Amino acid sequence: MFLLFEAVLVLFFHNSHGYFIPTGSVGIGYNGYFTLTNTTKHSHGQAFDSNPVSFTNSSTNITTSFSINFFFAIVPEHNHQGSHGMAFVISPTRGLPGASSDQYLGIFNETNNGKDSNNVIAIELDIHKDEEFGDIDDNHVGVNINGMRSVASASAGYYDDKDGKFKNLSLISRNVMRLSIVYSQLDKQLNVSLFPANISVPPRKPLLSLSKDLSPYLLKEKMYLGFTASTGSVGAIHYMIGWFINGEIEFPRLDFGMLPILPQYPKKSSQRTKTILAVCLTVSVIAAFIASWIGFVFYLRHKKVKEVLEEWEIQYGPHRFAYKELFNATKGFKEKQLLGRGGFGQVYKGALPGSDADIAVKRTSHDSRQGMSEFLAEISTIGRLRHPNLVRLLGYCRHKEDLYLVYDFMPNGSLDKYLYYRNNENQERLTWEQRFKIIKNVASALLYLHQEWVQVIIHRDIKPANVLIDREMNARLGDFGLAKLYDQGFDPETSKVAGTLGYIAPEFLRTGRATTSTDVYAFGLVMLEVVCGRRLIERRAGEDEEVLVDWILELWEKGEDILVAVEENIRHEQYRGHLELVLKLGVLCSHQAASVRPAMSAVMRILDGVSELPDNLLDVVRDEKLRGWPEKPMELLFDLGVLCSHQAASVRPAMSAVMRILDGVSELPDNLLDVVRDEKLRGWPEKPMELLFDVGSSTYTDTLVSHGR
Repeated sequence: MFLLFEAVLVLFFHNSHGYFIPTGSVGIGYNGYFTLTNTTKHSHGQAFDSNPVSFTNSSTNITTSFSINFFFAIVPEHNHQGSHGMAFVISPTRGLPGASSDQYLGIFNETNNGKDSNNVIAIELDIHKDEEFGDIDDNHVGVNINGMRSVASASAGYYDDKDGKFKNLSLISRNVMRLSIVYSQLDKQLNVSLFPANISVPPRKPLLSLSKDLSPYLLKEKMYLGFTASTGSVGAIHYMIGWFINGEIEFPRLDFGMLPILPQYPKKSSQRTKTILAVCLTVSVIAAFIASWIGFVFYLRHKKVKEVLEEWEIQYGPHRFAYKELFNATKGFKEKQLLGRGGFGQVYKGALPGSDADIAVKRTSHDSRQGMSEFLAEISTIGRLRHPNLVRLLGYCRHKEDLYLVYDFMPNGSLDKYLYYRNNENQERLTWEQRFKIIKNVASALLYLHQEWVQVIIHRDIKPANVLIDREMNARLGDFGLAKLYDQGFDPETSKVAGTLGYIAPEFLRTGRATTSTDVYAFGLVMLEVVCGRRLIERRAGEDEEVLVDWILELWEKGEDILVAVEENIRHEQYRGHLELVLKLGVLCSHQAASVRPAMSAVMRILDGVSELPDNLLDVVRDEKLRGWPEKPMELLFDLGVLCSHQAASVRPAMSAVMRILDGVSELPDNLLDVVRDEKLRGWPEKPMELLFDVGSSTYTDTLVSHGR
């Protein structure tokens, strides 16, 4: 069996296999997927891959086997009335010039239909019964060769592997479906299967089979793959979600559990209000007054949901929801729909009209347009991310002073409620298996953001509250990228620090610059919280605050059993190896020195058991003075901040002194508190702090005396 071309999943217009050349009514649709048609009646669209393929082995001149799979959806103008369908096409030309709309599906026209010289193979998904072509019904799949009359066809549906029964499918259901096309040159047989997108492999029994040698139609050195669709007197939007081509017959299992929920067909604006007002003008004064009042009420309602689309927003159209759609989905943003409040606003539960899937809508306010264009550019980027452990961002809406972000709804809430339950004994406790899976899920998501996508995305606010749990208890990382955007000027509260105190890496407080290593720092702390089932900092009765990572490191250094820190319900000897690994890896990832922390690729290898932690790990993690860092950098930064912001100018150190402190060359004096709270500083020299650093803290008392204190 010969491999024709590299297996590749292709999404959007640009892709690693090439790019699509659009003609006709093709455009960018919802969430970045392209549409073959729009709301224009009697139109058609074509999208052909720019790169040709060869179905013939160059050395033997024998046609080879192949498989092609694609994901699609058809959104009709009317729920129970189809327009015309779409087709996958193999053609000797890049495009089909002269093709007609309506029943010709953008493939042929009245003149060339049925001619042997076409050399075109098409798999049609037809939603209109055309008697002239012998269509079996208005909801079928057909194999066409050189014309619109199918050589094989079957009503849309699939054979269930569980019971072997035939299950009907509606091509105009708005649901994403998958079509699998498999040709075996050995058997001279073409099998076509149609099935829901959430089924990971094609059914064993195909929808239709055609025993025919396709070699005569595939002999050209260059053939082109494409998609076509058309509309008639009734409209429909034909979506192409993605496709997979492979030179082998066997098709690998794919997880497409996060395929989109498509919007309804755009509705025409109603003229009813204008008609009512026109009639009211012809009646009596009393009737006119009533009509005016009705018009005024309507105006207020319209103003409430009115949107302004600025010119720079047009490019983000596919990611924009109508405010009215979100208003209806959340039942008017009622309090009972409120899921919670966070640092970036309120989150509401909703359901898009015509869909059973729930969504989460985050509402946040802004009082200026500063940074909004950059913000939406990042939203557009984030909206294209696809990973099973990321909460999918579906789009946005901008209305008046509010910005709305639309996400997939996670029914089991956030991770923190499963960890901090000491005041709620009825809360379900996670098993070790669930905790370890959650840790690996979050690690996988971070690896994707840092190293596996086309550009680096830094989360900047990793914490249990931003880890959401889906129906299958899988963890999904949410709010990725948003903290970065707020820090770049979108948030009107310019004093707000991106991230959450306690999870912010020391070097970020020092430099204000976030890196992938700052994410690793926060992830290490989250690992410790998941295993220990407690917050980073807790106050013990009659004791000072206890820092979780310091406690674990103290147990480790003393040679005591670090499993003492582990949540009681999972503290079992059978888990010791994994528990110790996660605790030590968490301490390593949350090290004060960024240079010590591993990359997420290394973290994943350790969690997967491919790599091991170094033998001298304890020596590494307890060396806290790496690169000049003091023993307690957080205390130093706070103390230095108080000193630099002192009311007396003579007390504030020069930046050269500040840098010496930060670099570990100089230290703050032991009795700094006496200095910063004496605002009068009688008889102090112009730069007392430089003097202290030069003479050393041991001569501090003598210096005070010599200056008249």
